[in-house]
Amino acid sequence: MIKIKYIIMVFAGACSYGFLSTFVKLAYKEGYSPSEISFSQAFIGMIALWLLVLISGKKNGNVAIRTGNWSSFLALLLTGITIGLTTFTYYVSVKYIPASVAIVFLMQFVWIGVFLEWLVFKKKPTPMQLMTVLLIITGTVLASGMLTEFKTNLSLKGILYALLSSLLYAIYIVGNSRVGKSVAALQKSAIIVTGSAAGIFFFNVQALAGSAHILDPDLGKWALFLALFGTIIPPVLFAKGISQIGAGISAIIMAVELPVAIVCSYVILKEQVSFLQWTGVLLMLLSIVLLNIPATEKDKGT
Repeated sequence: MIKIKYIIMVFAGACSYGFLSTFVKLAYKEGYSPSEISFSQAFIGMIALWLLVLISGKKNGNVAIRTGNWSSFLALLLTGITIGLTTFTYYVSVKYIPASVAIVFLMQFVWIGVFLEWLVFKKKPTPMQLMTVLLIITGTVLASGMLTEFKTNLSLKGILYALLSSLLYAIYIVGNSRVGKSVAALQKSAIIVTGSAAGIFFFNVQALAGSAHILDPDLGKWALFLALFGTIIPPVLFAKGISQIGAGISAIIMAVELPVAIVCSYVILKEQVSFLQWTGVLLMLLSIVLLNIPATEKDKGT
């Protein structure tokens, strides 16, 4: 029987991710840029996670380095670059479109990942997976408000950045599931976040070099909050929880990020969410459940 505490861990980690876009919007109101916010968040998260690695003192905490397995180390760094660029492009998207819409486009990683595994690993999608892809796309059209707002309110630039973030997120998830399996969970997270910080810095080096805010204490306030709920807490909770309840059940629970993000934007930012949009959200959540039923059954059987 699955212990409820592990379900709560995964649920809490997903909720933490759901808070991010709303508070990034608030940071924008104080004049900070996506590059400043995303890099400072990743940098603080990197420092915090490496401190946790050192404090933990676990014997398997330095497997990749101690054994000289630099290929795992480099693979994890590259994986980290993809999640770093996911964060950056997602934060750019919420500068142009509502946070409640950006999260809808980010969630396209669910079906993009299915096709990536087909293209790269020749894992052909099942008829059920193809059906759920169509349901997710239908739900996206409804949840984004495109039927009523696309021509007047939604920025194409914002939508494209959000879709790019979903593609990068899918690449991250596929890569993260296949590399660094011999590395302890906490160190794996630290290496990935190191790659994240490096990737954001590399692609924004000119903007960051000329930034007048990078050492601003107020920026540090936002960076610390976003690092805590976006870089530190979720990986630690997922590392403990997902291994106990299985990937299928975890994927269903993690879908809570979608409604949490929309509720936060509605309550805090006062963004309007119509009944039609909520219908689309429910359709997307149903699709995610259907997509992960086979993995859930496999988890129960192990």
